[in-house]
Amino acid sequence: MRVALGSDHAGFEQKESLKAHLVAQGHEVTDFGTGSDESVDYPDYALLVGREVAEGDADFGVLVCGTGIGMAIAANKITGVRAANVTSPEFARLARQHNDANVITVSGRFVDPEINERIVDEFLATPFEGGRHAGRVAKIASVESPRSQE
Repeated sequence: MRVALGSDHAGFEQKESLKAHLVAQGHEVTDFGTGSDESVDYPDYALLVGREVAEGDADFGVLVCGTGIGMAIAANKITGVRAANVTSPEFARLARQHNDANVITVSGRFVDPEINERIVDEFLATPFEGGRHAGRVAKIASVESPRSQE
């Protein structure tokens, strides 16, 4: 699986840990940075990862910042991205099953690294259920269409 990965300074250490975890599982990981714990602007990395997913160059995106909230807000500005800020493996599973989320954001400061590994594993392993959820996801996508802005 192709995974785009990014973080800001607050998520740097956990991003590095998640990258090693994903590579060990055999995933193809593209790391968009940041490369240290020096202060940076999280939207820069959220947009890089989001575009990679939206353009089909990655199957999924994983973003880490202090809370995961800012990354989710920024990534969701990109048409085709459905980013979910997740704090438990169960929410990761539901984000995939019910919302067809394609980017997950996690907290580098408030969630233990082992839990974030379980969250990412659950997210990547869970398929979208479709069915009654497909129409709901289509409604979300229709809002992104230029026609809906008229």
